[in-house]
Amino acid sequence: MRVTRTLRATVGAALTGALLITASGTASADQTRKDLWPLEAFGAQQLWQQATGKGITVAVLDSGFRKTHQDLTGQFTGGANFANTAAGDGSDDLAPHEDIRDHGTAMASIIAGHGHGSQGSDGVKGLAPDAKIMPIPQYKNGAAATRYAVDHGADVINMSYTESTPSADTCPAIHYAVEKGVVVVAGVGNDGLPKKKFPAACPGAIGVGSVDEYGEADDDNNSTSAVDLLAPGVKIPVAMGKSDSDYRTADGSSAATAYVSAAAALLKQKYPDLTPGQIANRLVKTAGLPQAEKDKHLKLPDAHYGHGYIQPGPALRRTIAAGPAEGPLPMPEGKAPQKAVRPGDDKGYDPDPPMGGKQAVMLYGGIGVGVLLVIGVIIGIVAATRRRNSPSHQTWS
Repeated sequence: MRVTRTLRATVGAALTGALLITASGTASADQTRKDLWPLEAFGAQQLWQQATGKGITVAVLDSGFRKTHQDLTGQFTGGANFANTAAGDGSDDLAPHEDIRDHGTAMASIIAGHGHGSQGSDGVKGLAPDAKIMPIPQYKNGAAATRYAVDHGADVINMSYTESTPSADTCPAIHYAVEKGVVVVAGVGNDGLPKKKFPAACPGAIGVGSVDEYGEADDDNNSTSAVDLLAPGVKIPVAMGKSDSDYRTADGSSAATAYVSAAAALLKQKYPDLTPGQIANRLVKTAGLPQAEKDKHLKLPDAHYGHGYIQPGPALRRTIAAGPAEGPLPMPEGKAPQKAVRPGDDKGYDPDPPMGGKQAVMLYGGIGVGVLLVIGVIIGIVAATRRRNSPSHQTWS
């Protein structure tokens, strides 16, 4: 499916390669909750009996945040500004109609919105409503923002943005996060092309594409080996707009990424001792596919579906062996990943690399010297035997 992107200029100006969302007009708060189809699809009320994200901090690296939105008050903790603007909230050098807080606010609401009204029954409620959001506005500073999040207590890092060309530290920063036990989730992009984008393409990041309410992969996903999982990303109500009570509709892998981050927060709460790879393992082992795709017997991971769409309920409830610390997805070099490379990817970690020229010379030279020594010993033994058997060396009785 193709969707219009009326916020392309706004979000694009704020966040390089951002995974864009669309504005489809405001909606009444109660209608907003009714339209939150992912909560119904996930069986959220049952999920929250298992976990709500309490005690978990999700760092959201994005454009900016409207912290006063009625569905997000009290949900923010800590944070820092890496956005190259004085306030990091969209207030600098923008036309009056532009507000770069929209995108970050929308992602935060998907993850940890608490709604409003009687018992929070109206507006946007996130999949992990008791999680805390660490707001980190960033503009071309994703690597520094990632390291900051890790060093300041983030359990999960949400990256709803893309870069065509990563900085030198983009992937190393993600490696650092994984080493420290932080789950990293990133969107694969919405170009509708077989084109890898970063940070989703970095080993260690969970690459996420968008799926609709029927489980069909969004045509706008960048379908590559960077797609690990799918999550809801079509017609998603979000907290967004010109006031603290405005709402819009999001489309794209941005929203999908936020849902996977929220699911990771639920899993981190219930299974605090699991590594990032083992959290991913639960999501992968319980992922689903539409019946039509199941009938095709897809070889997973598939470029369009990855391992399938997330099912947080089974991921939380099922008895699943923790498995290797590295999990089933590609991991950074040097960590002996269970799956070092994917078909078509550049060569990554090689557990048995070929020898270099110097190594070969040393090895084969050593073998040659050893052979010569053995031959010398054999010749010596033969000569000694002959001398003992000659007349001059016989012993007479």
